[in-house]
Amino acid sequence: MDSRLLPLVSIVTPVYNDAANLAECIESVLAQTYQNWDYTIVDNCSTDGSVEIARRYAAKDSRIRVHENEHFLRAIPNHNVALRQISPESKYCKIVFADDWIFPQCLEQMLSVAEEHPSVGIVGAYGLQEHEVMWAGLPYPSSLVSGRAVCRKLFLDGMYVFGTSTSVLYRSDLVRSRDPFYNEANLHADMEACVVLLKTCDFGFVHQILTFKRMRLGSLGTITEDLNTLIAGHLHNLLTHGSEFLTKKEYEGCLHRSVCEYYNFLAVSLMQGRRDKKFWDYHKRKLTEAGVGFGRFRLARAALARLCRAVLSPYETIHTLRKGRNLAVAQVANETVGASQSPVRASGIRWDKDAQSRPGRNTEPEAVQKRNCTRGPEGDAIRAGTENGTRKVEKALGSGAPSK
Repeated sequence: MDSRLLPLVSIVTPVYNDAANLAECIESVLAQTYQNWDYTIVDNCSTDGSVEIARRYAAKDSRIRVHENEHFLRAIPNHNVALRQISPESKYCKIVFADDWIFPQCLEQMLSVAEEHPSVGIVGAYGLQEHEVMWAGLPYPSSLVSGRAVCRKLFLDGMYVFGTSTSVLYRSDLVRSRDPFYNEANLHADMEACVVLLKTCDFGFVHQILTFKRMRLGSLGTITEDLNTLIAGHLHNLLTHGSEFLTKKEYEGCLHRSVCEYYNFLAVSLMQGRRDKKFWDYHKRKLTEAGVGFGRFRLARAALARLCRAVLSPYETIHTLRKGRNLAVAQVANETVGASQSPVRASGIRWDKDAQSRPGRNTEPEAVQKRNCTRGPEGDAIRAGTENGTRKVEKALGSGAPSK
């Protein structure tokens, strides 16, 4: 078929100092089974040779061009600059981050859903985040979902299927209608953009793995996971947009649950020994911006509630504390070995086919582990916490968490 009769897709890749991965990203675009696209690589004042890589590819393929920022921009403003480069003739557009890549049939399958359902403004799909399949939740074969329905599931059930900017295809006219497209004050502006667009359009989904997201030390993704900025992003979206999707009763219930979950997360972080100023300043600021406010008394109450849960479910508590401790140890190990090793991921555990036979692995039945879980230092800590909970929480608050 004449390519001029096929819808044009504008692809953009914002890049900053990612020479190690940029070529793989570009090659994944070149390998697409759907070939009617143009491609702009937006270099954000890189100093590691990224722009030279982009220029070499542009010299070989007339569909590729390079845009070089005159001044360095922060991440979200740079993403907005990238989206301003899409062709005025394009019907669809797609971001592919420089440290990510897309599978060969990504554009073809996403366009198939979008073309079949004209009401669709965003198309998503499953993706790989290192070794983990992400963005599940929609029942098969729901290729078309009401935009309002999928946002209600996000607020009411926490079902998140939008993924990252690499994970989705946008209709270009919707992107052009918003400038800036992303809210530059929101670190999770991609999620908020989906919520805003889906007020007036539908959501398409391909039940195939079409994208790959790489987690690397120092990337925006690893920084946001370390701080758990997503919990603040969800609260912002609920407060800003939730009332347009939910009844008053639903909204109030979701808000109460979200704030409780936020303080529960902070309480667990406190119990795990999280004391760094950057972490606490960030969450204090986000709660204040949301109008909820940060309170030492409320944090202490949440911490005491966790101690009460320790009495009723010591196995769960020790598992949580050990997880926090092990992640911290693993992160130090990663930093010692270097960036060539796979980074620690706070959201899950890597699949390891050799885990069953690893020496030292606890192979006791879960019931036995639960029975023995309060033996040793962690069990002593739980018992001490239940006896002196208030004093220990107050001491911890005084040594690390910011005051109101």
